[in-house]
Amino acid sequence: MEAIRIRGTGKPLRGNVRISGAKNAALPILCATLLSDGASKLRNVPALRDMDTTAALLRFLGRDVVVSAPEVTVAEASKPVRPEAPYELVKQMRASVLVLGPLVARYGRAKVSLPGGCAIGARPIDQHLKGLEAMGCTIKLDRGYVIAEGPGGGGRLKGAEVYFDLPTVTGTENLMMAAALAKGRSTLVNCAREPEIEELGRILNKMGAEVDGAGTDVIHIVGADRDKLQPFDHAIIPDRIEAGTYMCAAAMIDGGDVVLEAAELGDLEALALKLRHAGVQISAEGQNIRVKRDGPLRAVNVTTAPHPGFPTDMQAQLLALMCLADGESMITETIFENRFMHVPELQRMGASCALRGNTAVVSGVSRLFGASVMATDLRASASLVIAGLAAEGETEVRRVYHLDRGYEKIEAKLQGLGADVERVMGVSG
Repeated sequence: MEAIRIRGTGKPLRGNVRISGAKNAALPILCATLLSDGASKLRNVPALRDMDTTAALLRFLGRDVVVSAPEVTVAEASKPVRPEAPYELVKQMRASVLVLGPLVARYGRAKVSLPGGCAIGARPIDQHLKGLEAMGCTIKLDRGYVIAEGPGGGGRLKGAEVYFDLPTVTGTENLMMAAALAKGRSTLVNCAREPEIEELGRILNKMGAEVDGAGTDVIHIVGADRDKLQPFDHAIIPDRIEAGTYMCAAAMIDGGDVVLEAAELGDLEALALKLRHAGVQISAEGQNIRVKRDGPLRAVNVTTAPHPGFPTDMQAQLLALMCLADGESMITETIFENRFMHVPELQRMGASCALRGNTAVVSGVSRLFGASVMATDLRASASLVIAGLAAEGETEVRRVYHLDRGYEKIEAKLQGLGADVERVMGVSG
């Protein structure tokens, strides 16, 4: 099994790093190709395991997909689609559930396994199902599968008003895609507002639907007056979570000075605000973000919240940074109930962290020490890598297959900034 080995040199990161396209935008957009029979091309796509998993799922459904990062091409449909997503594929990645809305909208039926993904807590899909039922679907759960049929045993969905009990990213995306081919007008209320949802709205508009309000809490969608949408050619937005991770990495050691190329500061306002309060200089330079640390870190408190609040996907990375800040930080997680699995691993490196319910109390220490640590999920993996940059000695992060789901060539990018990082083989555990 592979691992990432980091040798802490005490040298700050310096230089330029290019931010890849947004994984969390690419996945729903690839699922949206099921709404069309034409050939679509997605550009600026990161080379990640999740891209390969999504391509494998689309191929199973019957579409020909060519993954050649930074491009993915979904060929013109040449055979009937099989509207079934099996457990073997869906268990690898929660986002696989995003085929549910497009399949039932385009083909009138779908059989999709209940989703898997990182073990960070319960992530039910009840809001997805409630919305589809409002559009006329009959929903049945059978042996771990969702079986959905359009009105009258496979007919076209109908526009509906749907109120989400809580903001849900994948739920909003699934119902946006379903509504894009539903008859009439749909209104989705209390939607998730992430930039990736706004990006999906742009795609659906390119494909022939009428989407208004994507990126706000109320989205209006008029379904296209046809049985399928048009194909598209589109370059996706930069990955704000990858950018945020490198922002934290640049701040780990005093003297860090890193330019993030092709990054959007407007999508990272909550993180940038906290980093500035911690004493880190953050500035926009054209289409780039510059991150500089010149002096000690100050402790800050953070509570995760749906966008535009502080992103749960940046909680672990900021927590790692606060391990070296002056003072005491309180990091409160409100989105997932099991997202502090990185804390015991950081403790192995000398961090002073205590868990009190859904809050981690972090007392800054003067230094961290290299250790063998275990990655438990995607963002926890990143937090351990950036902690290793500032630790004395050698840190080995195991189970980096989690990391490969969301970070393209992380060791090469860190090497380009002066870090002593390598991928090693043959590590057990």
